[in-house]
Amino acid sequence: MAAMEDPRKSVNGLPPPISTASSPLCLPVGSNPTGAMLSGDIKNGAGKKAPGLVPRWVMPDAQDTIQPLKPVVKDYAWGIRGPDSRVARFALESGSISEIDPSAPYAELWLGTHPAGPTMLEDGRTLEEAVGEPLPFLFKVLSAGKALSIQAHPDKLMAQKLHQDNPEKYKDATHKPELAIALTPFEAMCGFRRIEEISVFLRKHPEFAACVSPDAKLQVFMAQDEETERFALRELFSSFMHCDPAVSTEQLSIMLDRLRQEATAAYRHPHDEPPWERKAARAILRLAQQFPGDPGAMAPLFLNYLLIAPGESFFMAANEPHAYVAGEIIECMAQSDNVVRAGLTGKFKDVDNLVNMLSYTMGGPYIDAGAPSPTEAILRYTPPVPEFEVMIITVQPGERLTLPDLEVPAIFTTIEGAGFATTSNQEQSSNGEDTSQYSKLNQGRSFYLPPSAPPLRLMVGLSQRGPMKIALAHKNLHLDKPTSPLNGMHHESEVMSQSPYNISTRSPTHSGDEYINTVVSSDDLTQLNAKLQKQAF
Repeated sequence: MAAMEDPRKSVNGLPPPISTASSPLCLPVGSNPTGAMLSGDIKNGAGKKAPGLVPRWVMPDAQDTIQPLKPVVKDYAWGIRGPDSRVARFALESGSISEIDPSAPYAELWLGTHPAGPTMLEDGRTLEEAVGEPLPFLFKVLSAGKALSIQAHPDKLMAQKLHQDNPEKYKDATHKPELAIALTPFEAMCGFRRIEEISVFLRKHPEFAACVSPDAKLQVFMAQDEETERFALRELFSSFMHCDPAVSTEQLSIMLDRLRQEATAAYRHPHDEPPWERKAARAILRLAQQFPGDPGAMAPLFLNYLLIAPGESFFMAANEPHAYVAGEIIECMAQSDNVVRAGLTGKFKDVDNLVNMLSYTMGGPYIDAGAPSPTEAILRYTPPVPEFEVMIITVQPGERLTLPDLEVPAIFTTIEGAGFATTSNQEQSSNGEDTSQYSKLNQGRSFYLPPSAPPLRLMVGLSQRGPMKIALAHKNLHLDKPTSPLNGMHHESEVMSQSPYNISTRSPTHSGDEYINTVVSSDDLTQLNAKLQKQAF
């Protein structure tokens, strides 16, 4: 662009961009202090320019546009280090950090209004100031390089008690149910194993049995129904967690020596040992390397060990034990940071409260792949709690997708690919000009979508070599249509609703067809992408 050219005019049919990670939503250019709002020459499916669509400068209204966010980075020791971490790359893209330290762990990226990590807007306001009140949820990207602690989150009553009794360790009085959606293959220990499996491990691993009292073992072997199984499980877990540290540490050392010898022994046929038993043994060796001398490394003998694929999710209700092991996820939860820990950590351990608060439900978590709403382009992940739900939205190259009008505050982040977004109404002015404004969506960029904004429109050019995916979180609008069971655990008798995404809109004529992707030409989008790359901000 020539230095003296009028910034209100387009160049080759392309106006300047409006948003970057380091500039305000509306980029000041030349003598235009209000910023650049653009409309692209979007073409129809035949590849011809749609009549009357020309670029135009318009005045933005912050209450009606998506607004870039600067999330907060948490550098917990278990995070993935350096640029291998999505948290690090996303933080760099969003301007939360200026460079990535190759030696530093980047564990969590917080998007929300929690006082321990309030997200900022690029105009200097907090997200809470922009929304007008605290959000009911906290949205995260999590990169786990090694296992997190054995933990559970309290329900509301327990959270209030913990906060009252120990406000230094439990800083809020809110429950913390949470939903995890895998971005990579993700390993986790979630929920207690069935009593039959624990019985097998007590017989197979004498070192584990030595950490459990004779009475607790007897209860496990004699359990016959759900009530006695729950009681036996509580007795076993309490006995193990209260075992004399000298005893449990010594028994762990003996177990590790034996497992290493078995792992290097002569070839054993795979059918000699069930896969779930081999997996537990490997997990113990791995956890013991990460946390030397911590008896919590034996947790795979009483907690379910699972691996989920990208796009799969599970819901962890209050009072359910879990420990994330490795991988990267999108995580959404009620706005709380309450964690009751008991192992695999150097932080404060609260064994008594953890033993007393758990539900002692058995079986692995229900694995939810999302409900098409109404197509695979929008997958809805709805837990049975009112604070939040998450949508994973996919836009293929050469397509445009319009979302419903949410009417509640929402946050979204680009988790894959790149594209463009606008919240401008598609109404044309009297002279045929389109007043659309576009923001560039790169992987890692996050935005606040105000409740007063028009429906969000997403688009990807045909030249893109893959789809764009965004993860969007907001208050639960489908509490009567959950995609996960109430306690997060899988039960064959439960039938999960897979009803379409039917968020109410301001328009009574709004139909599901409006969510379906529309093919558009990529010529202008490709040029705009190139221009954004060349533009110095």
